Amino acid sequence: MTARKVRCPQCGEYSLWSTDNPSRPFCSDRCKQIDLGCWANESYRIPVQEGSNDPGSGVPDATSHA
Repeated sequence: MTARKVRCPQCGEYSLWSTDNPSRPFCSDRCKQIDLGCWANESYRIPVQEGSNDPGSGVPDATSHA
């Protein structure tokens, strides 16, 4: 089976998506570490809609003291 080429999410270079690339989906361990650092520094954020604390959302309400 031929490994396909994918773009590294950090630098955009092409890399192979295969078990021979332990850093996949990144092209290198350096790009993998840079991405991890961005998450740790809160440079990346997952958007949350206001008012998403309804009972069915699974998000605890900070104002409840049950």
